[in-house]
Amino acid sequence: MKKLFFILIFLYQASFSEIIVNEDFYNLNNWNSLKFKKINVLSNYNIIDNDILKAYSKNGASAIIYSQKFDVYKYPLAEWKWKVENIYQKGNAALKSGDDFPIRVYLIFQYSPKNSRGFKKIKYELTKKLYGEYPPHSALNYVWASKLEKGEIIKNPYSDFSRTLALESSNAKLGEWIVEKRNILEDYRAAFREDPPQKASIAIMADSDNTGEEATAYVDYIKVFGK
Repeated sequence: MKKLFFILIFLYQASFSEIIVNEDFYNLNNWNSLKFKKINVLSNYNIIDNDILKAYSKNGASAIIYSQKFDVYKYPLAEWKWKVENIYQKGNAALKSGDDFPIRVYLIFQYSPKNSRGFKKIKYELTKKLYGEYPPHSALNYVWASKLEKGEIIKNPYSDFSRTLALESSNAKLGEWIVEKRNILEDYRAAFREDPPQKASIAIMADSDNTGEEATAYVDYIKVFGK
C-alpha cells in the first residue's frame, strides 16, 4: 500500500512538472509592466473577485509580460479563459488606425544570434549597440478582433515580424467566458511559414491608442504546458 501511495504521488507531481506557466491571477507578482514609446496613457490591469484579471484600456496602451521565458518546443501548448465586454467600432487589424484589441494574449519570441545571418544579423547587432539588448525576433498575437474572420491570420500593419490570429471576432460572444486551446508551434508555422525560435515570453495586452476608444476584458487563467 505504501509503495502504491508513493507511485501515485510521483505521477501527480510529474503531471504538474509539464506546466511552465500556471497563472490563476491571485495577484500580479509574476508579471511585469510593458510600456511602449510615445504612448503616455497606459492600460489598467488589476485583480478583481480575488482571482480574475481585469484589463481596461481607454485611448492608450500597455501590456503585462510574464517574468519567465520558456522553451516552446518543450512547452508548445497554451490554454486560457477570457471574456470581453465590447469590441472597437473602428477596430481593423489590417490598418494602423484600427490595430487595437480589447484583449490579446501574445507570444514574444526571443532573437538568437546563433540562428541568424546576413543583413538581419547586422541589423540586430546595431540595435543592441544602440539600446543595450536585442529586439524580439517575432511576435504571435492571439486576439479578440472586430472585423477579422475567426481563424484568420494577417501580418501586423506596424511590423513584418508580427502576426495576428483572430480566435474570436465581432459581437457574437461578448460577455461570455471562452476557453482557448492552442498549439504554439502549429500556429507559428501557419503564420510565418517557418519554425519559431526556441525561447518565448507570454504577454497580455488591452490597447486602444489607435482607435481612441475604450474596452474592458477579463482573463480567468492562463497556462503553458508540454504534451
